[in-house]
Amino acid sequence: MGHVSNEWNYLFDMDGVLVREEHLIPGADTLIAELREQGTPFMVLTNNSIYTPRDLRARLLNTGLDIPEESIWTSALATAQFLQTQRPGGSAYVVGESGLTTALHNVGYVMTERDPDYVVLGETRTYSFEAITRAIRLVRNGARFIATNPDETGPSAEGPLPATGAVAALIEKATGRRPYFVGKPNPLMMRSALRRIGAHSENTLMVGDRMDTDVLSGLEAGLQTVLVLSGISGRDTADQFPYRPTRVLGSVKELVGHTQDPFGTGA
Repeated sequence: MGHVSNEWNYLFDMDGVLVREEHLIPGADTLIAELREQGTPFMVLTNNSIYTPRDLRARLLNTGLDIPEESIWTSALATAQFLQTQRPGGSAYVVGESGLTTALHNVGYVMTERDPDYVVLGETRTYSFEAITRAIRLVRNGARFIATNPDETGPSAEGPLPATGAVAALIEKATGRRPYFVGKPNPLMMRSALRRIGAHSENTLMVGDRMDTDVLSGLEAGLQTVLVLSGISGRDTADQFPYRPTRVLGSVKELVGHTQDPFGTGA
């Protein structure tokens, strides 16, 4: 494949790669244990901005995955870091949950409904018409429009739910202002995660289950990419895209025992 490394770093999508609807994907626990035992740098990524890393650690522990808080990177954290670099100590009107508000508070942002620098839209299971209306008015009055991620729907036991991308489209239609999406497939999410673990793109893998977010963002950030077939994209749908992952695997179980030679180069 043209690139050989003895020291790989790993970025993992969470849902569909390590867990599926609160259940462990077989082999994920063994893989994470192997990486931790080897001291291999890794980060678990999610576009879901609802939860804090502490919340997500507890959720993953319930499935049998032991992942430290500092190894979890959310679109909320990436958004907060981005805003901190753009306008330190700024203000925001937030539509979202504690994962997003906590991340913004932690970088020194003030939450306000009065002339904020930004309207920041994130994930919530209870989108309020009143909150969306206020967001529209603030954007029309000049607030910059940021969204944590472009996912249009999210999963639930009853079926798909409208997600950040769908609500962002509503606000965009009402204001004529397109949001800046920070989460996948924006390679910004990948680069911020790489900085977090002190890794370089040349010897880092992005392991995901979606061609349109995980593989695309990995590709655009200069990473090697592994598509697993345990989530959204199947082998047939993957073939419909104009770009290809570096490797396709049934699940992360196939990486167990091969984390330092994931492409079978013998290096």
